[in-house]
Amino acid sequence: MTDPALLPSLTSRQNAQLEAFAALLTKWNSRINLISPRDLPQLWTRHIGDSLRLAHLIPAGERVVDLGSGGGFPGIMTAVMTGGDVTLVEADQRKAAFLREAARVCELPHVQVVNERIEKAAHGIVAPAPVVTARALAPLPRLLELAAPLLAPGGRCLFIKGRRAPDELAEARKIWAMDANLLQPLLPAATTAERARDDSASDGYIVEISAPHPL
Repeated sequence: MTDPALLPSLTSRQNAQLEAFAALLTKWNSRINLISPRDLPQLWTRHIGDSLRLAHLIPAGERVVDLGSGGGFPGIMTAVMTGGDVTLVEADQRKAAFLREAARVCELPHVQVVNERIEKAAHGIVAPAPVVTARALAPLPRLLELAAPLLAPGGRCLFIKGRRAPDELAEARKIWAMDANLLQPLLPAATTAERARDDSASDGYIVEISAPHPL
């Protein structure tokens, strides 16, 4: 593991699960684009690390729906940390296959992968959950449109957003009523080039939103 001090405390089992996940992602990444090959050196500190910071905010055993799960961030990390039921919604068939294999390899029997568009999954396929998560999926106003139908009453959204999160939140407030907080600034991007390439993980935030409803 790279720089474990940056990550929440892990049990030996959790560490083994994440090591297995990292090895699997590295193997599959040569065949399908799970993360940019240029980002592989930051797999632990950025992709896994940011996801663990989000997962650390979710109570053990809490049911979670993760939207646009892609390479497993933050959904797989959430399942490892909380041990609860986690539903991963991913429209891309190849990425959904990767997520199923990741759940198997990491021994996460409570992970369900739904290979559907989010809009369709929200209509009777996936039940609303107390927590809805996403990373690098859409601007916040659109993200709330996708997440709100899958959020149980009294639940909250936890989104990993980039350095423009404060501006996106201001835009979302024009059309959504909500309780919102910007939490835990994430690791800064190493270079200006990285910031330009990947806003989702550069100088970013975890955005916590409760009780969203359209104005």
